[in-house]
Amino acid sequence: MKPGARRTPRRMRNLKLILSYDGSEFAGWQVQPEAATIQGTLASAIGRLTGEKVLPQGSGRTDAGVHALAQTATFTTASPMPAENFVKALNDILPPAIRVLEAREAAADFHARKSAKAKTYRYRVLRSPIGSPFLARYVWHFPYPLDEESMRAAAWVIQGEHDFTSFAAVDPERKREEGEISNVRTIFSSVWERVEDELVYTVRGNGFLHHMVRNLVGTFILVGKGTLGVQQLREILAAHNRSEAGSTAPARGLFLVNVEY
Repeated sequence: MKPGARRTPRRMRNLKLILSYDGSEFAGWQVQPEAATIQGTLASAIGRLTGEKVLPQGSGRTDAGVHALAQTATFTTASPMPAENFVKALNDILPPAIRVLEAREAAADFHARKSAKAKTYRYRVLRSPIGSPFLARYVWHFPYPLDEESMRAAAWVIQGEHDFTSFAAVDPERKREEGEISNVRTIFSSVWERVEDELVYTVRGNGFLHHMVRNLVGTFILVGKGTLGVQQLREILAAHNRSEAGSTAPARGLFLVNVEY
């Protein structure tokens, strides 16, 4: 470059990643000091490739121990590396528990969380008398009696637009980020089904609150045990009081299945 010549600014690009991960050994998505997280591990890998300090944004903050089949993340970079090359390059650096399935250019205003229109979660409950050690990280082993038909019949109660305060844990990070917040969400589908030795809950909605799916599962289990009926479930939903609902199901059975835009 000639003396006095101006350096052409490098174009910033917005890249969209699709990730799959086993959350068992991570303290959740969000970066934390002195803890291994999905976001922190991904940020470190991107930094090694690009020489930039980035903080990729996910579609949501999965909790410690929660898994993802197709999480979406976005980050901006000035790196000229073709988007598709990030897949192999990042997978060469990332631990085996995190895989990049896809990388592509996205519009400048696309944001993994703010642009999301719907998400699907799945929760797996293992019903066999003896739990397999090879499934222990991915299911809640619950071999005790349950009226599974009652659980299937109750699943539809939460469909539609509702205030889900009764099923939401306090999330101070969300309050800081969003200020005045609403716990109203729309659930498009809510289904329990038997898949061999597993009782599987699949729920799709326009958004989910902190611990919401796990709290729903814990409450549906009470329906299966006969402790609650459909009418009582309606009353819990209407109460807008977390103490009215069931306990939080273990994180290990929960998977983020996909995110829609």
